[in-house]
Amino acid sequence: MVDLSIDLGFLKLKNPVLAASGTFGYGLEFKPFFNLELLGGFVVKGLYFNPREGNPPPRLAETPSGLINSIGLQGIGVKAFCEEVLPQLQDLDTAIIVNVCGEEEDEYALVADYLGRFEGIDALELNISCPNVREGGRCPAQDPEATYRTVKKVKQVSSLPLITKLSPNVTDITSVAVAAEEGGSQAISLVNTFLAMAIDLKTRKPKLGNILGGLSGPAIKPIALRMVWQVANTVKIPVVGIGGIFTAEDALEFMVAGAAAVEVGTANFVDPEACLKIIQGMKKWAEENRILKISELTGSLQI
Repeated sequence: MVDLSIDLGFLKLKNPVLAASGTFGYGLEFKPFFNLELLGGFVVKGLYFNPREGNPPPRLAETPSGLINSIGLQGIGVKAFCEEVLPQLQDLDTAIIVNVCGEEEDEYALVADYLGRFEGIDALELNISCPNVREGGRCPAQDPEATYRTVKKVKQVSSLPLITKLSPNVTDITSVAVAAEEGGSQAISLVNTFLAMAIDLKTRKPKLGNILGGLSGPAIKPIALRMVWQVANTVKIPVVGIGGIFTAEDALEFMVAGAAAVEVGTANFVDPEACLKIIQGMKKWAEENRILKISELTGSLQI
C-alpha cells in the first residue's frame, strides 16, 4: 500500500492534492460530484471583509491550452462565510484552508483576525497575488517589502497557520518568497495566474470587461514548475505547487521539483472530478514504480 499522507509541519494531509481557491467555490458546490473527504483538502474562494461584486463581464476568455479570468474576487465576505458556509464544512474530515484577501494591508489582518474566532479552519492562504483586481495587475506580492509587511501584520493577529500565495509576475520570485518566510509565513503556495489579455479581432476590443486578467491552465505549467523549483531550493518552509496541473504526472513533477503538496485549479472547470482522478493516478503511479511513501518524491530532482 502506498502512503499518500503529507506532513507540512503545521498541517497533516491525507494526500498531497488540494483544490485551489477560486476554482472550487466554497467547497459545497462540489459535494454533488464526489466525497470531499477524499481530498487532501481544499482552499475556499477568496474572502474580503465585506461582500464584493467583482469585475464587470465578460470575465472569462479561453486561450490555447489555457484560460484567462477576470472574476475580480467576487465573494460573500468573511461574515457570511463564517455564519452560513463554515458550519457546513466543519464536520468534513479534510483540510479546510481559507483564502484571505484585502484591498490594503489592514484588511488582510482584519479578515484573518475575524476567521480566527471560528473552529474548523485548518490554515489561511494569504492571497497577495491576484493579478486581476488592481489597476494594471499590481499586487503586494510583486514587492518583497510589501510582502513582508503584509505577512507580518497577519501573523500578529492570527494564530492560524499561514500559507502565502505568490505572484509569477515578478523578475525574482525567490526574493519575494524569502520576504514571506521572514515575515512569518509557514509555507509558500505558487504560482498564481499570469497577467494576460485577449483581443476580439472582429470588434478590435478586449475579450474581458476588465481588459486584463490572469492566465491559468496547461500553458503556464513549465514556468510555474521552474518557479517552484527555484523557491523550494531557497526557503526552508514547505512549498505548495500550482499551475496547469491536469494529470497525476503533472502533480508528481511538481513534487519532484520540490513541492510538498499541490493545488489543482483550472482542471476543476474541465472536470469536476479532476482532483479525485489525480489522486487516484498518483497512487497508481507510485504502486507501479514501487514508491512506498509519496512524500519521498519531494525535492528528488536529479541534477
